[in-house]
Parts: sequence; structure tokens; C-alpha cells
Amino acid sequence: MRVISFLLLGCGLAWGLSGCGGSAPEGGTPEGGAGTKVIGAALLTKTHVFYQDMVEAMKAEAAKNNITIRFQFAEFDGQKQNNHIETFIQQKVDALIIAPHDSGGVAPVIAEARAAGIPVFTADIAATGADVVSHIASDNEAGGRLLGEYLAKLLGGKGKIAIIDHPIVSSVQDRTRGFEAALAAFPEMQIVQRVPGDGQLDKAFTATQRLLEAQKDITAIFGINDDSALGALAAVESAGLSDSIVIVGFDGTPEARKKIAEGSILKADTVQFPDKIGTATIQTIVRYWNGETVPPSIPVEVAVIDQESLKNEAAP
Repeated sequence: MRVISFLLLGCGLAWGLSGCGGSAPEGGTPEGGAGTKVIGAALLTKTHVFYQDMVEAMKAEAAKNNITIRFQFAEFDGQKQNNHIETFIQQKVDALIIAPHDSGGVAPVIAEARAAGIPVFTADIAATGADVVSHIASDNEAGGRLLGEYLAKLLGGKGKIAIIDHPIVSSVQDRTRGFEAALAAFPEMQIVQRVPGDGQLDKAFTATQRLLEAQKDITAIFGINDDSALGALAAVESAGLSDSIVIVGFDGTPEARKKIAEGSILKADTVQFPDKIGTATIQTIVRYWNGETVPPSIPVEVAVIDQESLKNEAAP
């Protein structure tokens, strides 16, 4: 099956020390000379391949523009992230990039930054109820819809579906909204359970184990990211249910791609392009600094991959 892609690019894409109990900021661009702009980046995690790729793209684009970036990683701790942001405010950085752990909980500290005259941009995950200049992210709702359509075709329009969820994150809300909208066209497909996996492999594994104990007739699982999908995969295999359950995921990490290519029960993934998000975020900030009006939302393309499309990618 060929890659199914969705593109909504409504505009041209040209993307210190920590107090309050935080740690020293991690890697960034060189400090540069007098007049160098400084961006504070308060991101969700550095453990996911997605964020590692996004960070590398941010660094590369910042270096082209003689910009310094100071990175901090919350590792799924909302209070820690808010502390990082407050420290960046105290440092009077020239802009903030935030990938929130808690899309709503970060709003008050974003308001502090804006009151201090610091422009705020969100990347990958949006902040709800917050005044940001621009949000740069995958079109998550479109990705969820594409995945729902794929699953409906795979199952012949019938089945009982569970979601390994992470509902405090706005991008996940968008994914599940699109997924549900796609399944609404198939009356014999039902979402019968949503369980929290917090976007982490070990928690998704445990959540899926409990799910399988409670729901004996699940036919498919949607993991809202690849750690969730891979955790679900391990739990289903451990329970000996690989003959009756299929899984779809979201991100397209190397491990997920490997499992899909091998023909496991992880059948498909919506693929994101974190390098494009990282690059576009820095370019958007530069455009803003140059006095341009930038869009409030910049959606970046997504695509669905499966075993057949991965074979086609590998073909000479």
C-alpha cells in the first residue's frame, strides 16, 4: 500500500542556568557574540526519538541564524517544566519554545512570559487557554483520521477498539478526535475502552494488561504514540492474544517501523516529521523577529505507513 499523506501548509515554512529546583540547561547552540538572540526551549522529554530529532533540527536551523538555544526537558513533570519556564523568564530570553506536559496547566506561566514581553511559540503540543504567537505541529487530527480509516479498512468495518490514551496532552486529544471521526462512518466499529498510558511504554504495557483482563473481545488497539503502541504490543503478545488483536500507532519511530516491517500485529503508524517541526519553529521565530505576521497555527504534513509502504521505501 502506498504512503497516504496529508498536507496542510497554509503558509511558507521558513522554527542558562535553571533555578526553582531545575538543572543546568542541556546542549544548545554556541553562545555567539554580542547581540546574539537567545531562545529558551522547555520541552516534554529527551527520551523519545521524536524529540531527539526535533531538537537536532532546531539546533541546526538556529546555528544558521546565529541563535543560541537553551534546552530544558520536563520528563513528564508539569511542575518541573513550569519551573524551567519561569527561569527562562528570569533570564529574559528573546523567545520561548514550549512543548507542554500539561496543555492547560502551562497557561499561567505562559501568561507570565507574555507579561514580561517574551513571545511564546509551542511546538508539537499546543497550550490551551494560553496566548502564544504560533503553534507549529503535525496535523494530529488529520493523522488520527487517516489511521481510523486505515483500521476500518483492515477490519472490514467491524470491531471493538480500545485506545491507550494520554488525554491531558492537546495533540493526543486531536489524534483521538480524528480517529473517532473516522470510525463514526462505520456503525459496527465501537470504541469500548480508553485507558491512560501517559505516553510511556511501561505504563502502556501495564494499562493494556489490565485492559485485556477486563475486555475479552477487543479486536484492535490504538496507541496514541509509539511507546503506547509498543507497550500494548508487548502486553498482547504476553497474553497470547496475537491472533485476535491488531494495533496501530502514531509517530513512526525506528522500533515501530521495524515491528511493522516484520509483519507483527502492529500494522500501521501515522508518521510525523519532527525535523520539519523543529526547522519550521525556528524559522517562524526568525520571521516574527523580522517583523512579519506569522500564522497562529502551522500544521505540518503527516502520513500513514504499513508493511507494504515500508517495503516500497526499501526497494531500490
